[in-house]
Amino acid sequence: MKINNLEKFLEKVRSGKTALGGLVTFTDPSVTELAAEAGFDFVFIDGEHGVMDRNTAMLHLMAVRGTDCASFYRVPACDHTEIKRIIDFGPAGIIVPMIMDAEDARRAVDAMRYPLTGSRGCGFRRCVGYGAEEIDPYWEVAKKEPLVILQIEHIVAVQNLDSILAVPGIDGILVGPYDLSTSMGKSRQWYDPEVAGVYDLVARRVKEAGLLLGASLDGEYAAWKKRGVDFIAIRCDYGAMMEGFKNAIDHYQNI
Repeated sequence: MKINNLEKFLEKVRSGKTALGGLVTFTDPSVTELAAEAGFDFVFIDGEHGVMDRNTAMLHLMAVRGTDCASFYRVPACDHTEIKRIIDFGPAGIIVPMIMDAEDARRAVDAMRYPLTGSRGCGFRRCVGYGAEEIDPYWEVAKKEPLVILQIEHIVAVQNLDSILAVPGIDGILVGPYDLSTSMGKSRQWYDPEVAGVYDLVARRVKEAGLLLGASLDGEYAAWKKRGVDFIAIRCDYGAMMEGFKNAIDHYQNI
């Protein structure tokens, strides 16, 4: 849809290029607007950690309109109500955290699709231009939007990966490197052979399933490129701000 720029995102990843994204945690929607203007292919708006509320979420999703940046929103949990609170705002994709097994995956898909495929409720708002657009064409759009993106971020989920990937209706998998490595007792040990091997395994299985592979940058971008990553969040708002401030201080202190 034109309000979420999903087509532009998919055009990039289908061309074989990696879509680059920014992680947004601050509540001010101008941060998302800034990230879009900076040239990111997508924004990863984080409603799991932090203090985003429903109204703030909508403002962030609105902030990408008129840009080339797609809007992805991470809900707090694999919960029908949490997904319902966001989906009618028209995000390009909904990221569902901490998927542990096939049942979790089925619940996520079910919440994002209308009957008879799923159980999404009919709360038409921003997704149909507040009534400016016809509902019937939107029924067709809603069969494939928003993207269903599930996070694999625990070793138990990796053990259940094949059954998770077999669930119909999943569009992509996003690897959560921090939580995944921590669940292995090797927090942030990105280059440990066992941790890297798990990343390799997940990436291979996801690509074999024909799904989009996503990640958050944990260290070496080249490693994820080699794994065939389709989209990757390379910078978060607070990290970019801290780095920028520190660089500015260092620069002027040394003049």
